[in-house]
Amino acid sequence: MKLIDKKYKIYLLDEEKFDFPTLNMMNDDLVAIGGDFHPQRLLNAYENGIFPWFIDDLGYIHWFSPQKRMVLYPENFKVSKSLRKSITNKGFVVKSNENFEEVIRSCAKIKRKHEDGTWISEEFIKAYTNLHELDIAFSIECYLKDELVGGLYGVLIGDIFCGESMFSLVPDASKVAFYHLCQQAKQNGIKIIDCQVYNDHLASLGAFEITRNEYFNLLKDS
Repeated sequence: MKLIDKKYKIYLLDEEKFDFPTLNMMNDDLVAIGGDFHPQRLLNAYENGIFPWFIDDLGYIHWFSPQKRMVLYPENFKVSKSLRKSITNKGFVVKSNENFEEVIRSCAKIKRKHEDGTWISEEFIKAYTNLHELDIAFSIECYLKDELVGGLYGVLIGDIFCGESMFSLVPDASKVAFYHLCQQAKQNGIKIIDCQVYNDHLASLGAFEITRNEYFNLLKDS
């Protein structure tokens, strides 16, 4: 691992070793580039509060550890009246880990505001499907009349579920999946859902920001 930007403390990862910058080595949100998607490297990243966000035009993976981290306590998930109706009356059927690859591919296809294209490339799809096969990554799927219409996926590290992405093809489908994630989290001792970075939608569901130091303390206790 080599320091390539002294001002922002950005490191070039070693191709052979799977180590990452520690908390005291970090400055900006972007903490490292390079490396690969070997399962052990990905696992080490999440255990160190780091996640891959995208691959640049030169083929370098960009690894992030946000200075402000968006998190949600499962018991604090906000259920609006309209969402409650969707949960109980819309006919959604929710399953877990039945169709992981289709969930991540659906997330990749969704057009999002302020984004040009998708960061979920084939490399990401292959890497996280591999993690799923190793029982490290998991999905929640929302079906309507046997059709996959919403869902989410993420990585489980101790008692923290690191959410990666979600999608919805009909109103409220991803919210229903998120609600069921929180229900399963409470049943299985998962204390925190890591939502990574702020957005208004997550805030409306009960997520809030904490500092990077606070997030690392949660990791230590997980």
